[in-house]
Amino acid sequence: MKFSKGGVQFVPPLGIEFDTPGGRQMMQCWNTMGILRLIQSIPSPNAEPFKRWLAKVGYERLEEIENPELAAKRMREIYKLKGYSDEWIEKRVRGIAVRDELTEEWKKRGVKEQIEYAILTSEISKATFGMTPSEYKNFKSLQNPKDNLRDHMTDLELIFTMLGEASTTEIAKKKDAKGFPENEKAAIEGGTVAGNARKELEERSSAKVSTKENYKELPESKTRFKKISTDDKE
Repeated sequence: MKFSKGGVQFVPPLGIEFDTPGGRQMMQCWNTMGILRLIQSIPSPNAEPFKRWLAKVGYERLEEIENPELAAKRMREIYKLKGYSDEWIEKRVRGIAVRDELTEEWKKRGVKEQIEYAILTSEISKATFGMTPSEYKNFKSLQNPKDNLRDHMTDLELIFTMLGEASTTEIAKKKDAKGFPENEKAAIEGGTVAGNARKELEERSSAKVSTKENYKELPESKTRFKKISTDDKE
């Protein structure tokens, strides 16, 4: 075992003993990084394809450091292989740029990363959709903590997410928001801009922007917005 600032971590392999019908046995546990290191150490020719793959991935990462456009290109290719449409991919990529601009603005304005970023993001989402990101994931039945909510959003959900974050960035700049409290107000105001636009669209189109459908259940290209009943209207 080794101790780190963030808690206790183990250096693989970690041996765990457990009882079996044949007596007490030792099970070796590895994390992902440990498994990749193990593969690199195997002298067998059978491991060569995996070693070549690891070398290829490492080389690609070095290329991306020198030319970030390659990372964006590979990201598009990955989404395309998963079945997303070109139109959706472009919105997703644009959304990442809008998000990066917002977090850079927060950083310049004294907002602390991680916890405060998460709180402000939650405020924008709540004002935009009436749900925090965690509530939105439950709404879409995404149980895996590793699931990225935005990868399961439709075109319109991505557009309103961008609108909320872009509005927050603009308001923070115009009001010269400093520190967490002032940026929290800007986040609520920015999300409200998007939330009001969402409600108006839903009223005029009689269709909900937020949908329970997610990519795992139905490919993005087949997603359709459901008509809402009078009881569902806000």
